[in-house]
Amino acid sequence: MPTHLVWFRADLRVHDNIALAAACRAQHAKVLALFIATPEQWRRHDMAPRQAACLRSHLNHLQQALAEKGIPLIYDEVSDFDAQVKKVQAICAQHEVSHLFYNYQYEFNEQQRDRQLEKTLTEVVCQGFDDSVMLPPGSVMTGNREMYKVFTPFKNAFIKRLKESLPECVAAPANREVKVPPQTDIQFDYPQQAFDSTRFPDNEKAAIAQLRHFCKHHAGEYETQRDFPAIEGTSRLSACLALGALSPRQCLHRLLAEQPQALDGGAGAVWLNELIWREFYRHLMTYHPELCKHRPFIRWTDKVQWQANEAHLEAWQSGQTGYPIVDAAMRQLNETGWMHNRLRMITASFLVKDLLIDWRTGERYFISQLIDGDLAANNGGWQWAASTGTDAAPYFRIFNPTTQGQRFDATGEFIRQWLPELADVPDKAIHEPWGWADKVGKTLRYPRPIVDHKQARVATLAAYEAARKA
Repeated sequence: MPTHLVWFRADLRVHDNIALAAACRAQHAKVLALFIATPEQWRRHDMAPRQAACLRSHLNHLQQALAEKGIPLIYDEVSDFDAQVKKVQAICAQHEVSHLFYNYQYEFNEQQRDRQLEKTLTEVVCQGFDDSVMLPPGSVMTGNREMYKVFTPFKNAFIKRLKESLPECVAAPANREVKVPPQTDIQFDYPQQAFDSTRFPDNEKAAIAQLRHFCKHHAGEYETQRDFPAIEGTSRLSACLALGALSPRQCLHRLLAEQPQALDGGAGAVWLNELIWREFYRHLMTYHPELCKHRPFIRWTDKVQWQANEAHLEAWQSGQTGYPIVDAAMRQLNETGWMHNRLRMITASFLVKDLLIDWRTGERYFISQLIDGDLAANNGGWQWAASTGTDAAPYFRIFNPTTQGQRFDATGEFIRQWLPELADVPDKAIHEPWGWADKVGKTLRYPRPIVDHKQARVATLAAYEAARKA
């Protein structure tokens, strides 16, 4: 009887898991599952403690779901990816594995690890699958067979492919009539921080339920509500997608079941765009591995003379910049491990374009805090805001943090949620509270702006123009 081993990585689910389905297709095969934690690797990549806690919860639920289907999960812990390769080799030898199944990861280190494993496992058939995307990297290319560098033409080509043939979802495997002995709760040696499981699902079943609810009740209004952080207008499914508790194909099919006009620009189309942005950044990473190595896509931007102002960085990180929308957003991130997408753009622009601090510093801080940390999406977003990446905002487009606050949190409802020290400030003054406080003789327990936006804008434009001409 052949033994099939499914190596789980960032795909912690039993539904629509291509590697798991492939391993279980042969009824006569013995199927084992494997997860190998790499705490030292996680530390090198600054995994957020909340994401680690979320991962552990999903992993324990996955272990239970697999056991109910007659598939035992082997759990182990090693330091890093090099040790992972040796551990997989040892487990394959120990269990006389004939076939190894896994879903591809597109980050540079992960791809190097998988290539190394395939070279060393000469006696085992290795099968990898494009599972974390709707369409495989390389399947949406320009007429010259090159990767798109601009999102809109990529999106148009992507939707054309979807209309020709939707990617299928594969069913969860059938029960294998194997009795799996009780398994112990999985723990790993990495800092963990509690998260709100009512907002961020901690298991696959809850993730599917939240996806269904969002697509039925909110996806149609996503276009009009998504930019306002005081409104619950987003799906909050990004953490599940980052860990692979949901697949993008599940999201696509559920969206089209509830909003059938989404592919034609109707209700739900804007949320579909967000799923395609996720694909765009993943596809880009496979063709431009330097994006995984702290390199900008636009090379001349590496010559920008960044400011190394620790006081400004600390003020930004702690939500004490004197710009209410920026500070409320950073405190939301620090206290929940999540930030509304509009606010990610505002805070990133402020760090780079107002404080002239290297975008990589912000990228790293976000990853260290985000429950939905994902290298491709986080890097893509930061390079967009910093005007260093493909499809980036032009370097001379600089968000005004005050007018952004006025536009997307007009009455300060979101700001007051996270900045209680501004509770008594009138709505009209909430985005520039010091002007009001000085006028009426009030003392605020809130800092004055650490930079003048107009002056900062001039300095930033000069820094970028000098780099471009260097």
